[in-house]
Amino acid sequence: MKKLLSLVLALVMVFSICALAGCGKKDDNKLVMATNAAFPPYEYYEGDKIIGIDAEIAAKIADKLGMELEIKDIEFDSIVSGVASGKYDFGMAGMTVTEDRLKNVNFSTSYAKGVQAVIVPENSEYASYEDFYTGFDEEGNPVAVKDGIKIGVQMGTTGDIYSSSDPAEWGFGKDKVAQYNTGADAVQALVTGKVTAVIIDNEPAKAYVAANAGLKILEGAYVEEDYAICFSKKNTDLRDKVDKALSELIADGTVKKIIDKYIKAD
Repeated sequence: MKKLLSLVLALVMVFSICALAGCGKKDDNKLVMATNAAFPPYEYYEGDKIIGIDAEIAAKIADKLGMELEIKDIEFDSIVSGVASGKYDFGMAGMTVTEDRLKNVNFSTSYAKGVQAVIVPENSEYASYEDFYTGFDEEGNPVAVKDGIKIGVQMGTTGDIYSSSDPAEWGFGKDKVAQYNTGADAVQALVTGKVTAVIIDNEPAKAYVAANAGLKILEGAYVEEDYAICFSKKNTDLRDKVDKALSELIADGTVKKIIDKYIKAD
């Protein structure tokens, strides 16, 4: 009986502590955003703080909803699964709507346009990504990739998805693609000669070229796309609320001001 009484008292104490601390309860006034803070100017670190286009837009959305924003920096390739499972409220990381992602998450209205750019060494023999191919069909689509071509990408990004597709779809095939955890890792592989080129969003590409001597961006977009916020398919209520707030921020010019702050017109 003494042992049983001790166990009961211990359990009561644990439950009491959890009740006071809010164990197992989600903060209904907090929005948890999953991102990958290695994607300037959309999200990156300034000291210990994550800043950038996505961070500022998300903060404005949270303000409109009367909620507190918390940003979690995780691997890009884990954002969709983390949001789909409910671990995070939404994902915002310069993310493009794709058919594969739509199988797992819902998306908001698009808030920005992105361009997939191609980075090569300044002394590269290639003037265009089209030069990576050899042989084209009657409709002008490539049928093969030149020997020795290796494309560096950040794992899970649309640059990865597009590059890994077949040549007929203007990809290079999985065997011609080297995946890295971050864009910075892919660029470092380019600097050290491990890959022929890196395909990544245009704005981060500019930052990487500025930070690494001897690199350049090829003219012409590899792919053009729209960025949106992803949500769990089980949380359509949050998606609708955030989408309404986002649409208002687009309409009143707030989103454009934020984007113009980080991306100066050429």
